[in-house]
Amino acid sequence: MLRNEQMTASLKISPATITKASDTAARAIPPVWPLASSVAVNPYLGQAQETLAQVGARLGRVGGVPVTMPRNWYKERLEDGTITDADITAALARQTSPNLPDLQSLKQLAGAQAADPTPLPSIADLAAEVCGIDWPGIIADRLGLWAAGYFDQGQALWAAPRRRGAYDAWRQNATHDLTPEIAGLVSFAQFVAETPDTAREAMSGSIKALALPEAALETYLHQLLFTLGGWSQVARYYLWQAELAGTDDKTITDMLTIRLIWEEALFAQYKDQIAQKWEDVKTAHAAPVTPDADLVANAILQEAWERAVQRDLAQTLADPAPQLTDKRPALQAAFCIDVRSEVFRRALEAVSPDIRTLGFAGFFGLTASHKGFASDVAEHRLPVLLNPGVTSVTQTDNVEAEQTARFTARASRAWGRFKLAAVSSFAFVEATGPIYVGKLLRDTLNLAPNEAPGGPAPRLDPALDLAAQIDAAETILRAMSFTENFARLVVLAGHGANVVNNPFASGLHCGACGGYSGEVNARLLAGLLNSAEVRAGLGQRGIDLPEDTLFVAALHDTTTDAITLYTQDHPCDGHADDLRRAQECFAAAGSQTRGERALRLPRAAGQGDIDLRSRDWAETRPEWALAGCKAFIAAPRHHTACKNMQGRAFLHDYQWKEDKGFGVLELIMTAPVVVASWISLQYYGSTVAPDTFGAGNKLLHNITGGIGVVEGNGGTLRAGLPWQSVHDGEDYAHEPLRLSVCIQAPREAMSDVLKRHDGVRDLFDNHWLHLFALDEEGRMAWRYDGDLEWSQMAVDPAPPAELKAAS
Repeated sequence: MLRNEQMTASLKISPATITKASDTAARAIPPVWPLASSVAVNPYLGQAQETLAQVGARLGRVGGVPVTMPRNWYKERLEDGTITDADITAALARQTSPNLPDLQSLKQLAGAQAADPTPLPSIADLAAEVCGIDWPGIIADRLGLWAAGYFDQGQALWAAPRRRGAYDAWRQNATHDLTPEIAGLVSFAQFVAETPDTAREAMSGSIKALALPEAALETYLHQLLFTLGGWSQVARYYLWQAELAGTDDKTITDMLTIRLIWEEALFAQYKDQIAQKWEDVKTAHAAPVTPDADLVANAILQEAWERAVQRDLAQTLADPAPQLTDKRPALQAAFCIDVRSEVFRRALEAVSPDIRTLGFAGFFGLTASHKGFASDVAEHRLPVLLNPGVTSVTQTDNVEAEQTARFTARASRAWGRFKLAAVSSFAFVEATGPIYVGKLLRDTLNLAPNEAPGGPAPRLDPALDLAAQIDAAETILRAMSFTENFARLVVLAGHGANVVNNPFASGLHCGACGGYSGEVNARLLAGLLNSAEVRAGLGQRGIDLPEDTLFVAALHDTTTDAITLYTQDHPCDGHADDLRRAQECFAAAGSQTRGERALRLPRAAGQGDIDLRSRDWAETRPEWALAGCKAFIAAPRHHTACKNMQGRAFLHDYQWKEDKGFGVLELIMTAPVVVASWISLQYYGSTVAPDTFGAGNKLLHNITGGIGVVEGNGGTLRAGLPWQSVHDGEDYAHEPLRLSVCIQAPREAMSDVLKRHDGVRDLFDNHWLHLFALDEEGRMAWRYDGDLEWSQMAVDPAPPAELKAAS
């Protein structure tokens, strides 16, 4: 009777309802960028409207995914005094769930391991249970094999055609693939051939065949996409890119339809054996997503620990700040806000009191789509949240040199394809293997040199008119809070990572530059600010650049902490002494930074090993990248100068009193803060749920399609961070903390920004980020509690007592 009722309800589901449900499921999946330009992505991107406990219930239902660390993690911190009773009490006060445990009950729960979350079974799971055939594994294998060809970005010799949509392309493939039938799924190719020609009709047909009630659609469809792992994330990437361009893309809903068809076919074959269990599963999917007591307790323990860490951060910020003079600095260096820059900036400022550093997002405000020398590939060197605003190229006037470079690149590609071709690969090894002895020895002995990207200076193409150049320069300098007291030499340092044999190399580059190194943007900005016409225009707008100020671009290699200066871009004869001294200071700071970083890196005997790690093709941890990140601070530099943030804080310069209308504040909260949250939460997810949100073991990785990696020879694409990026083999290198955002600005101004940006407000209201207002001394004075309310904090080093107050 219940089945008939559900079938009737399923038949009544309108096409619009199905479309909405499938779109909701698609947006619950985070995108993943290709390896060539990979950036950190928040794995909880589609769940920011819910709390950690609620998301734990949702992800537990669809994938059995934990959202916090095991209980013993928190127990250890309770026992060593890191987490105090005051921390737990304060975390309890922020919960709105009914039947909350009291303090003592929660401390007892921390000593009792909670049960692992168990996902609801799919039809593939139910069928596997009754017949003993691994249908989930077979689906992952067949879909993975097809998807690797369909999404291929140049790795495959014979890529699948992309002229048709994903659903149509898969049908063409599946009707000729007899593997499912050999495994035991009778007449599957014929079943696929008889499905509707459009994905929308096929999806509706499957939902009706499975008698899915409307209430069950939300989490069931989410679950099916979830089982596709990184392949659904690739499809979500295409939707992300399409929407940035103002269009649409159906790839991810096509993928959902494909997975539904597998479910329908399996149900048709095994329905007599699994019918009752399937009814129970549908009922469970139709139930509200509500966290149980264990999930609520885990979320409270996580927040209590974060409060303990925030207390330490508050103590650090409360330490006396150095008193800066108005004396003109000898050198100013602007770095990316990346946490790796914090260590180098601190070391550089320690070299000389005449050096000042600044922090700004590493794309330096230039949203450039760039084509490198002799290349037609457009590299979007900008945050993935934005569209390109300008285009740039690296070219020379030497047409013959460019043609030669193009021919060389084509020959290299052809040679590479010949090496890998099915027919020629074995003969290639026999005939040319000895030629590679020198290269093998050089790579094995780590003799290959580290080389920074060089070449001619990039230029905007088409060039901006003078008014637009002045507008861009003014906007960038004001966003940097950098409008006065310029040194004779100002270095604009982008960053990148020089590593070998690492599929995740782009993930070590600049996230604000779209997964590329940052020297192009730095060189473009230096050229803009060195222009006499632009300087004259800036002077009319209240920003006076001295005639003797020279801007020079640089690249900070975060793996070796070497600085490359692009002095060839501009005449520097009058600044020879300044440049020589700057290079000496950079070298000294690099040495100090490498010494500090070597303490964290496994098997690093000292700073001398750091350079070797970047050239070692067997090194799985050339650097820690952003592991350990815990705070984002937007304030004048003197509030954080001389304070050891341990390479765990994003540092963005900001002077709110110079920010008329708080446009810069809005930009910071909606762009750099959001990008930093993606980074923080990717590390968080890859640590608390490495099997789901991590990329697995580097030693087992195979690159597929140039898109991502699989473990072994196929199956589900792995997205996220490899285990070696968050764990050193003995202990965690990253502590999973939601980012603490500290901004020196009026609370009312921050609340106004949150009112205008629901997505950003969701991150703070649901505690995916923590927001603090700094006072005039740079101390954490106010905590954002959600719903546009703030609590006042004690500003002494003691554990803070908080007084409720509204902004």
